Amino acid sequence: MTVPTRNAPDRSVAPLEFPAGFRWGAATAAFQVEGALDVDGRGASVWDTFTSVPGRVANEDRADLAVDHYRRYRDDVALMAELGLGTYRFSVSWPRVQRNGRGAGNPKGLDFYSRLVDELLSRGIEPMLTLYHWDHPQALQDIGGWARRDMAERFADYAALVGARLGDRVPLWTTLNEPWCTAFLGHASGIHAPGIAHDATALRVVHHLNLAHGLAVAALRATLPATAQVSIALNPAPVRTPVDTVANRDAVRRADALRNRVFLDPLLRGAYPADLIADTAHVTDWGFVRDGDLATVTAPIDLLGVNYYTPLYVAAGPGPADPYNRWIGSEGLLHVASADGPSTIHGTVDPGALRELLNRIRHDYGPVPIVIAENGVAFPDRVGPDGSVADPGRIAYVHAHLAALHDAIADGVDVRGYMMWSLIDNFEWVYGYGQPFGLVHVDRATQHRTIKNSGHWYRNVIAANALPPLDPPAAG
Repeated sequence: MTVPTRNAPDRSVAPLEFPAGFRWGAATAAFQVEGALDVDGRGASVWDTFTSVPGRVANEDRADLAVDHYRRYRDDVALMAELGLGTYRFSVSWPRVQRNGRGAGNPKGLDFYSRLVDELLSRGIEPMLTLYHWDHPQALQDIGGWARRDMAERFADYAALVGARLGDRVPLWTTLNEPWCTAFLGHASGIHAPGIAHDATALRVVHHLNLAHGLAVAALRATLPATAQVSIALNPAPVRTPVDTVANRDAVRRADALRNRVFLDPLLRGAYPADLIADTAHVTDWGFVRDGDLATVTAPIDLLGVNYYTPLYVAAGPGPADPYNRWIGSEGLLHVASADGPSTIHGTVDPGALRELLNRIRHDYGPVPIVIAENGVAFPDRVGPDGSVADPGRIAYVHAHLAALHDAIADGVDVRGYMMWSLIDNFEWVYGYGQPFGLVHVDRATQHRTIKNSGHWYRNVIAANALPPLDPPAAG
């Protein structure tokens, strides 16, 4: 689908100014940075269990230490201040707060997040808290996890507990991060925790995640000050095909339903896509959707978090199974690579697709306020002889995506912030430590932190609230 856009400005002449009050920040997730997996009463998470199985994570990496943020959080907040961040997006470890996923909160776990929030506020940094970034308690998984409807109720109880403790100081709340990954990577392809590959279960999990979001919104509204803002972070992507045929256009429709509309439609329209229900009728009858559920799911939110890395390319036809994308109900749908342009572990680098995506959301769902909750790129960064970390590729990547974001704002999209993924090199799920995304480099042997050149560059962008022209690459 094509949506109207304005012509892009000349980026070689003057800085591109962002709206007053635009939020600039960076993001992390608890399991990826905290370490201390068995400290202060934390229970096991599904990712503890998943990563303990040989062969599931590159190089058999583990997150037992990660980047030791649980012990070094004050130093890390000092780095955030040095970077000039106005907002820090982080997640709470559910098993650190509720060891078994139910009942009273763990005082030491809640105290940690309370100290983190206070440290952020003391440095003038706005906390943006995500309640769920994939790491639910193993005790809940042992009785069915997200395949059980009452998991949504457990999540709402957890949201209320965290809200009661931190709501007086945290203005920005996110219920779920990328539920698509939990549902489809965790329950269809099985390459993420909890490692289940069952199509009907994956669709059931989709609905229970959507329901959990809606119940958590209600729980937070009942707990937080009226000024608090509540959001969800999705990872939608423009869906394209390399060859325009009737069969490939249908492949695009099917993939769009499974990647984008399965979450956006119930959230913002109060209904699942009719074509998705028809496509998957041989997999499930969708009987897990009960009367009143969708009214809960579509509770108003204050912000929509959009995590963007790459567009998605698909085609029709038989071929080898893709371990990353299981197209439920559409067995003849293939995930294909684009032949154009550079790529990263996430796929094709295409900043213009971010503008396309944001305009599509505005066109299809109305003027919902948006924050870019994740965007970034991994490179094999190294500390040079002079002690610096040169990462011109990351600077170029972020510059291009911020320019596209600026274009989308000029088109009329209501974008209110940008959270770069990530603050610091961390445990990158099944990639282990081999794909560093951070603005800050971490020496794995010593845990020493070094701000990369991209971090210094990003600090200047934040200070100016504007994107400067990009310097040409050095000769040679």
